[in-house]
Amino acid sequence: MSGVAFGKDMEPVLLRPVYKDYLWGGSAIAGRFRRSDAPAQCAESWEVSTHEDGMSLVEGGAFDGATLGELCDAFGGSLLGSWCESSSFPLLVKLIDASKRLSVQVHPGDEAAEKFGGEAKTEMWYFIDAADGAMVCAGLKKGVTPRVFSDAVKARTVPSLLRTVKAERGKALYVPGGLVHAICEGCFVLEVQQRSNTTWRVDDWGRVAADGKPRPLHVARAMEVIDWHAPAVSLSTPYSMPSASSCNLRERVLRSDYFSMERWTLSGPERFVQDGSSFRVLFALSGDFAVKTPSGAEFEIPFGRSCLVPARMGECTVSPRAGTASEPETVLSITL
Repeated sequence: MSGVAFGKDMEPVLLRPVYKDYLWGGSAIAGRFRRSDAPAQCAESWEVSTHEDGMSLVEGGAFDGATLGELCDAFGGSLLGSWCESSSFPLLVKLIDASKRLSVQVHPGDEAAEKFGGEAKTEMWYFIDAADGAMVCAGLKKGVTPRVFSDAVKARTVPSLLRTVKAERGKALYVPGGLVHAICEGCFVLEVQQRSNTTWRVDDWGRVAADGKPRPLHVARAMEVIDWHAPAVSLSTPYSMPSASSCNLRERVLRSDYFSMERWTLSGPERFVQDGSSFRVLFALSGDFAVKTPSGAEFEIPFGRSCLVPARMGECTVSPRAGTASEPETVLSITL
């Protein structure tokens, strides 16, 4: 236990990233967001997580050093909100730097996880950046049956069965559980997903790991959870929403049964209300920001970092750190 005094009032908390050095990672997370603590080859940064494979810690403030899991246990619905069906943080928010392409994989949806095991995982990808020609694989081509897929696994031709989607900076893609997919090289993504680390790998592009051996595949498990009738998916283009200030732009990036994302492009303060329904994760995509609470206290969100705002915080504002930005700066806002 952290020894933090949880009798203190809730406040927005800055969360310390947990890094993953998978073999397909690169240097974009450290380089773009000026993170000297990131490994030289960094594939993922788990920004907000209570998963046992990477637990977030609070950095600074009254709860410095506490785990996010401890805060959830201590504050429950006051932190998480009435829309959260359990006392556990339901999402995992991460950065993904695909310097090389990720494996062809699938995650179970809710029903498949209940039937076959593993943790359900529906996710979305917000493209922070995308190189010229970058793409993702998302779903199977029309007419692919379990038998066709099984034959392709044996022939090592699974990639030929996949639909491809061009990656575009500032747009998002919704990836439901059961959809076969792969993020390809040149994509820099903020991923929002259910709290899960279950991945069934069906193809790894013929590469080998650091020990010179191919990484294991999970074909039998994957075929249990693939949605063979999944509709084609496409990029979601953000659309305008009402903003609290005429100098700001507020857009809906994506809304689903599991999570929602907005993009706030701010020249000045933007009011938002934490009415008790859901926590809010704010990610400082460009610039430094400050969150002001109803008590008048201010909490900093440095460039490229994530802050969790409790569900029952009340009326707050988020502002560019200088008060008024000479150029608009962007925050991504994630809720249930």
